[in-house]
Amino acid sequence: MATPNRYDYVIVGAGSAGCVLAARLTEDPAVRVLLLEAGPADRSWQIHMPAAVGSLLSSDRFNWNYVSDPEPYLDGRRLTHPRGRVLGGSSSINGMVYIRGHARDYDSWAQMGLQGWAYADVLPYFKRAERHGLGGDAYHGGDGPLSVFAPDPAASPLAEAFLRAGQQAGYGLTDDVNGERQEGFGRIDRTTGGGRRWSAARAYLQPARKRPNLTVLTGALVRRIVLEGGRAVGVEYARQGQVATARAEAEVILSGGAINSPQILQLSGIGAADDLAGLGIQPLVDLPGVGANLNDHPDIVIQHRCLQPVSLFGVNRGLAKLTTGLRWFAGKSGPAASNHFEAGGFIRSRPGIEHPDLQLTFMPIAIKPGTVEDVGGHSFQVHIDLMRPKSLGHVKIRSADPAQPPAIRFDYLKEAQDRDDLRASVRLTREILAQPALAPFRGEEITPGPAVRTDDEIDAYLRQGIETCYHPVGTCRMGRDGASVVDGQCRVHGVAGLRVVDASVMPAIVSGNTNAPTIMIAEKVSDLIRGRPPLPRNGAPVWIHPAWELAQR
Repeated sequence: MATPNRYDYVIVGAGSAGCVLAARLTEDPAVRVLLLEAGPADRSWQIHMPAAVGSLLSSDRFNWNYVSDPEPYLDGRRLTHPRGRVLGGSSSINGMVYIRGHARDYDSWAQMGLQGWAYADVLPYFKRAERHGLGGDAYHGGDGPLSVFAPDPAASPLAEAFLRAGQQAGYGLTDDVNGERQEGFGRIDRTTGGGRRWSAARAYLQPARKRPNLTVLTGALVRRIVLEGGRAVGVEYARQGQVATARAEAEVILSGGAINSPQILQLSGIGAADDLAGLGIQPLVDLPGVGANLNDHPDIVIQHRCLQPVSLFGVNRGLAKLTTGLRWFAGKSGPAASNHFEAGGFIRSRPGIEHPDLQLTFMPIAIKPGTVEDVGGHSFQVHIDLMRPKSLGHVKIRSADPAQPPAIRFDYLKEAQDRDDLRASVRLTREILAQPALAPFRGEEITPGPAVRTDDEIDAYLRQGIETCYHPVGTCRMGRDGASVVDGQCRVHGVAGLRVVDASVMPAIVSGNTNAPTIMIAEKVSDLIRGRPPLPRNGAPVWIHPAWELAQR
């Protein structure tokens, strides 16, 4: 008979990675798993309605709502950083964009000495996770747990015009940015199914919760990892006003994400020894890389008024808003069933870059910067994200109190190359938006505005306009050097029985949204934990611009 509070695996965090691990590990009925989540269950209609994402990002019910320290290269601005605090984690509050990144991202991981993480190694795990709406092929899975929907940009006159504008500007089109060719303009897949958000909780955790060998506790704030003799043997957590300890016979697995996982390690005495001692925490394992290497995709927007009534303006107001909501509640259809990121592009900022370093995502309405409110009137905008920024920040606990949020600083724009590339991105995107395909719709530029033209003016706009793209990674990065935190199997250096499995282990940020790669990482590591052989490598071809060394497009 099982002893209460004793499990084989204790997983901290029911986010994207934690849900995958809980589901995969409990496929073995002999394995007992405890999954701890600080937030509540994912029962709100706001989570499941795709178009309600704005309300989730502006609320603290399902959201940690972290705030950065003053960013020194953004005129001292403090940026809000929403992170999921709910079953499903950030997959329950994110924009549902399904982008894997570029094949070369993963090849570069392997070149860092991380065997088994090349694109040919990880593609099978992307496929295993996925149930693509267009069916399975060399690049996509057809029967996995994660529903991925392929929208038709031609159904939106603005999205279709944006794709044609990209082509008119001299860029290629691609049938599938997650397939052979990322570079170019095409549709943007999303994690929805039947008109509903398809979070990791819906995909993985919901079916697994029927198993008697899985215990899920919500409202459980992990205080520290319990270490004995250099081994992680459990976790201490607070729930309903009580402090309890859960023992792990096999492993403790941190899946708290790029903010919470380093925070918990530091609270447990694992991190930079001098920093921990200064806070009154006994350093148990000196790992200075914990909380370092924080990276994110900086996001800026270019906005225009729309000359024709074809944007989303109106469907979110008054009687039309009520009708939109009723359509969704009645049949999971209509505008509320979409995230409205249906078209985008991946381009290179300059010659000499092998694969795209800029991601453009089109949205058929403009939102006031730093808010979830539209600008009023018909409008559209393009999000510009720098895919592989060189500027790195950190996550550091402020005290030994686990309820106090850590200090977070990204140092956006610290590196001159990032400033150069983003300045170029503004000019390249303006060139695309000036093409004939958008002429029938293109009104005045709202942001940054026609007066912003010179390098200094664009730089000032960047400092005031950059927001997070919600993609923090790297704070417990994989590696073989002294600055890394985990090895290629996500085992924490210097501690037995402890892994970190989430976006924090990425050794370098990927060229695209980070949710799909996080799910892939958890799928792959679940096999490593279970001692299973890796899935057979997939050598599907990858398109690289034949003149990338000399041509920007």
